[in-house]
Amino acid sequence: MAPPTPSPRPRRSGSSLLLVLIPLAVLILVAVSVGSWLQYTERQAKDTVHPAGSRAVDRVDVRATVQSVDAAAGELVLRVGVNPRGALGEEKGTAPVADLSLQTSVATLSDLAFEAHERLAPQDVRVAITGGSISDYPFDTYDTDIEFWAMLGGEPVPVRLLFSNADTLFSVSVTPPPSGQEAAVALKLSRSGSLLTFAVFMMVAMWALASSVLLGAWYLTTRRQGLVWPALAWMAATLFALAAFRNTAPGAPPIGCVMDWFAFFWAEAVVALCLIVVVTFGIRTALRAADTQPA
Repeated sequence: MAPPTPSPRPRRSGSSLLLVLIPLAVLILVAVSVGSWLQYTERQAKDTVHPAGSRAVDRVDVRATVQSVDAAAGELVLRVGVNPRGALGEEKGTAPVADLSLQTSVATLSDLAFEAHERLAPQDVRVAITGGSISDYPFDTYDTDIEFWAMLGGEPVPVRLLFSNADTLFSVSVTPPPSGQEAAVALKLSRSGSLLTFAVFMMVAMWALASSVLLGAWYLTTRRQGLVWPALAWMAATLFALAAFRNTAPGAPPIGCVMDWFAFFWAEAVVALCLIVVVTFGIRTALRAADTQPA
């Protein structure tokens, strides 16, 4: 009598699944933790107020907040709020006791004037930025200076500047004046960490998509698959999807920036060339197959 056939061992599908899920869970946890820390540090930088100027009791406080940066126009919008303190103001600092004139640096495109005993409302002023080009996106940086002097009733008065940044697309590095008594700061503007991360991801994704199309084209041409319409539709869709994807870049960079020359232009060229080659080889393969068929 033949010996009994041993039964096959059961597959360890549960343990194999755990070997995949546990590293994936750890990876997700690490990614979320790092992302939370980066978001927290960026949020702290946005909430930081940089003081500069006089600490006198009778002074004019100037709260200057960057609302937006227009790199293409070479300027930023600064929201300025003014509060006279001590004997210079009335109604808890909401109005000056005399006509108040707020003069600004050369980079600021306008001065501010307020009438006596009138409620002070925040105003937006434009400030010119220099030292960079938007064609360097997303690695472009800019410089500018912000400075304020105050004249109350025709007499100069101390000023204290409280500067902050509210533009999520730019991070601002602030350098106070050497003396510490001037209401002035030197600014260096660069793209925020979140924007830079997303822009680099976009460039990597563009090259990944172009490489995928290149591998697909290599397979179709070497295997002489002919005209594979789903593959051709995928390549054509990728060609137009890359252009739409590029236009979602935050900050609306102009065509010809660093991101285009590092990834977009070449990815589009690779996809278009692959599509042409696959169609050409596919037509030749289809015609040869038709010629070899018996009549």
